[in-house]
Amino acid sequence: MNAHSPDLNVARRAVELARAAEEVVDVLVIGGGITGTGVALDAAARGLTVTLLEADDLAFGTSRFSSKLVHGGLRYLATGDLATAKESAFERHLLMTVIAPHLIRPLGQLLPFASGVTARQRAAGAAGMTMGDLLRLRARTPRAILPAPRIISARAAHDLVPALERRGLRGGMLSYDGQLVDDARLVVSVARTAASLGARILTRVRARELRSDGAIAEDVLTGETLDIRARSVINATGVWAGTLDESITMRPSRGTHIVLDAADLGRASAALTIPHEGSISRYVFALPQQSGRVIVGLTDEDAPGPVPPIAIPTEGEISFLLSTLNRVLEEPITRDRVLGAFAGLRPLVDTGADATADISRRHMVAVSEAGFISVLGGKLTTYRRMAEDAVDLASRASGLNAARSTTASLRLTDTARVMQEVPDYEGPSRSQIDFAVRAEGAMTVDDVLDRRTRVGLVDADREHARPTVEALISEVLAALA
Repeated sequence: MNAHSPDLNVARRAVELARAAEEVVDVLVIGGGITGTGVALDAAARGLTVTLLEADDLAFGTSRFSSKLVHGGLRYLATGDLATAKESAFERHLLMTVIAPHLIRPLGQLLPFASGVTARQRAAGAAGMTMGDLLRLRARTPRAILPAPRIISARAAHDLVPALERRGLRGGMLSYDGQLVDDARLVVSVARTAASLGARILTRVRARELRSDGAIAEDVLTGETLDIRARSVINATGVWAGTLDESITMRPSRGTHIVLDAADLGRASAALTIPHEGSISRYVFALPQQSGRVIVGLTDEDAPGPVPPIAIPTEGEISFLLSTLNRVLEEPITRDRVLGAFAGLRPLVDTGADATADISRRHMVAVSEAGFISVLGGKLTTYRRMAEDAVDLASRASGLNAARSTTASLRLTDTARVMQEVPDYEGPSRSQIDFAVRAEGAMTVDDVLDRRTRVGLVDADREHARPTVEALISEVLAALA
């Protein structure tokens, strides 16, 4: 297979869009989130020709609104879903040891034995963390990467999270999981790796109608209608899957996070794991970020009705997250301290369960009545396995001459050093903006602030940075024209 540049930009897009309208590829992928880019990578790595269409930008939807954890399935153990827990632990192992160790770090997670956590919750949480370590052992993830869980003293717990309430604190259980530098950056890295293997990654191209042998699409930038032909088609549009396949009934679940200043938790060096009141299987997490922020989440609420372009957190959800967090803190955090909030919609398939929290997070891959493949459900941690299953099915259904999947041993394209720098609150640097546009496919201010960096998580930071970023993007785009 010939090597290609991993760089994505408007100049490459123009060339590849013209070719996509003229040629028949093996696999047409619809959707530029983690699932779609993962499918494109899996197929390209097998030697198949690939075109990916994304209606907006890479990681525009659910993929950028996660808790940014590559987790081993503790919650699935708590609900008795052992198969999903095993799969999560194995895929976490691959991501942290082979595929993307440069994008993931081990993160301590502290279940505080505080007055706001019942004895039953402490026992269940400690048992779950111990069982989670057995899954780590089964996946063969080294202790050097994920240390063993252990009970720690009250003093040690307070050192890790200085904002914890001292009165009634009896120590805690400390375990470890994987934390992404950023979820949107993972998507971009997967897309760039796919591009380096010859996949065409075309953003701002909306699929209007799918067939078994292609799609009618629209170039969002020009309004031009395109007939894209392919030997197989894979619908990886997440919560929007039902708009392209009427046989699918989605039941989106809204997961909301709030953004705090790291100082509010005393610049904690570990995440907090706090059980919902009365529950031993659902948790709120307070997760320190490298940007000097903490994100606290998440909710699991039904989100019926038409799927919005971007989900909006509710005040009720924000209040719930604050009240759960405040149960274990010395000084309660008030609503005015919340710097920002964001929400994503989980692409759950309606199973008739009473609540979205009861719907399995196992993914589903199936051939639609129209003859294309739909890949649904799942979670960020298991994107690689979802993609492998989707390409396997497409290969069988369409008779593609595809090799076996190799993504379990394929390292993602390294992130440029300039993009590893954490942007300060003044906004991204000139070098970061230049690289985002020249090499990562960014075209707009929102692409840079919301998906190549995460400055946009705080509205005030976004508005402060917007004029400078807009001017610099225009300069780079003009140079590429």
